[in-house]
Amino acid sequence: MSESSKIRLKEFPSSFWAVNTMEIFERMAWYGFFAVSSLYITGPVSEGALGFSDEDRGVLQGVVTFFLYLFPVVTGALADRYGYKRMFFAAYLVLVPAYFLLGQFKTFPTFFLAFMLVAVGAAMFKPVVVGTVSRVTSERTASMGFGIFYMMVNIGGFLGPIVAGIVRGWDWKYVFIASSCWIAVNFIVLTFFFKEPTDESKSANPRSLKKVLSDMVEVLGNGRFFLFVFGLLAFLVLGSKYTSDGSFTWTHIWMISGAWVVLNFVYDFILKSNANADRHWLLQPMKLGDWRFGLFLLLMSGFWTCFNQIFYTLPLHIRDFTDTSDVLRAINGFLNGIGLSDFAASLNSSMKTEGQINPEYMINFNAGAIILFQVLVSYLVTRLKPFTTIFWGTVISIVSFSVLIFGATGWIVLAGIIIFSFGEMMASPKAKEYTGRIAPPDKVAMYMGYFYWCVALGNLFGGILSGQLYAKFGVNGSQQPGTMWAIFALLALFTALAIFAYDRLVIKRVDAN
Repeated sequence: MSESSKIRLKEFPSSFWAVNTMEIFERMAWYGFFAVSSLYITGPVSEGALGFSDEDRGVLQGVVTFFLYLFPVVTGALADRYGYKRMFFAAYLVLVPAYFLLGQFKTFPTFFLAFMLVAVGAAMFKPVVVGTVSRVTSERTASMGFGIFYMMVNIGGFLGPIVAGIVRGWDWKYVFIASSCWIAVNFIVLTFFFKEPTDESKSANPRSLKKVLSDMVEVLGNGRFFLFVFGLLAFLVLGSKYTSDGSFTWTHIWMISGAWVVLNFVYDFILKSNANADRHWLLQPMKLGDWRFGLFLLLMSGFWTCFNQIFYTLPLHIRDFTDTSDVLRAINGFLNGIGLSDFAASLNSSMKTEGQINPEYMINFNAGAIILFQVLVSYLVTRLKPFTTIFWGTVISIVSFSVLIFGATGWIVLAGIIIFSFGEMMASPKAKEYTGRIAPPDKVAMYMGYFYWCVALGNLFGGILSGQLYAKFGVNGSQQPGTMWAIFALLALFTALAIFAYDRLVIKRVDAN
C-alpha cells in the first residue's frame, strides 16, 4: 500500500469505521435472507418453504422492498433532527424480532406483515449509515469513502448468503435466527465505537417536527403530488397481484390508471382557477419541488430495476435452467489441488441438489467481485463526473444481461454476474456520492432518504417484472428465459440512453447557466 493510501485511510474518523462495521452485520442479516428469498417463497412446503406462486413472490419482493426504500425519506429527516445514534438504536430494536418472526409466519398475510416490519427497521438504518459516511468525508475523500463503504456492503452481502446456504440445509428457520443474531451484534458496535456526527439534535434551537416534515415535502413536491404518484403505483401493484387469477386484466389496470391521471389533472385545473395557499393540502394543486433531482431518481430507478434481477430472478433461473456442475467441478479440482479436500467434501454436502451449486452461492460471486475490486474501481473513476460513470456502469449491465440470455451453463452465468458487478461498482457508489454532494449540510440524511426512492421504485418495478416475466417465460411458462433476459437488456439500454440525455440536456445546461 502506498504512503498516500495510508494517509487517506487515516483521514477517516472512528465513526466512519464504526458505521462500516455495522453495515457489514446489517447486510449479513439482509442478504442472508434476501439471497434465498425467491427460493424460500416459491419452494415446496414439504421442504419447509412457503410454496407461493411467482406472481405472489413478485408482489412480496416488489411491494415490501419498495416501502423499505421509501420510508428512509422520513427516517432520514428525523435522524437529522433527533440524532443518528438514537435512530440506529431504534432500528436494531425493530430488526432483531422482525427477522425472527419472518421465519415463523407461513401464510401470505402474516409473512407480508413480518416482512414489512423488517422493511421498517431497515428503513430506519439506511439513510443514517449513508448520511454518516457523507458527513464524515470531505470532497477530496468522498469517492474513496463511498467506495470503501460499498465494499463493506458487499462483505456483508458475501458472508450472509454463505451462512444462509449452510444453515438452510438444517432447517429454513435457522436462516432467520442467524439474521437476528447479526443485528444484535450491532448494539455492541453502536454503544462503544460510534460518535454522534450531527449537531442539530444538541443545538439550542432544533427544528420542530412540523418543520422537519415540511422541509421533507419541499424537496420533491406537495402532498397532492405524492397522492397522485402513490395512486398510480397502487394500480400497478393491483395489476400484478390480481391479473394472475383472472380478477383483472392489464387492460383494466391501464384504463383505471388513465382515468386517475385525467381525474387529477381536471381537479388541478379547477383548483388553479381559484387558488388559495391556506387551503388543506387535499384542496391544493399538485406542486413539484426539485424536479431535476426527482428526474434523476426516476432515471436511476431503471438501473435498480435491472440490478434487482440478480436477486429476484437469477436464483430461479439457476435452479431451473442452469447446469452448474462445470463450475462445481472446477472448484473441487482447485480445492483438492491445494490440499483442501475435506473442505471440498463439506462444500459439496451443503448443496441442495447433488452435483450442482446452490443458486445463492452462484450470485454471491457478485459480492465477491465487489469486495476484490471496488476500491480499485472507485480509485480509477475518482476524476470522472458522476453521470459519466453511471452511464458506463449501466452500459456494462446491458452486456451482462445479453450474456445471461445464453445462461444454460454455470460458466456463462458466472460471466454474466461478474460483468454486471463491474457496472454496479461504477454506478451505485457514484449515484450516492452525487446525492450527498448536492444536499444542504443540515439535510444530508433526508436527501439520502430521497435517494433511496429510486431504489424503492427499482424494487417495485423489478419485483413485479420478475414475477410477471418469470411466470410467462420461466419453468411454469414457455420455458424461454432468454427472452426474459433480452427484455431486461433492452430496459438497461433505455436507462443508459436516458441518463446520457439527462447529462447533456439537464446537467450541462444548468452548469452553463
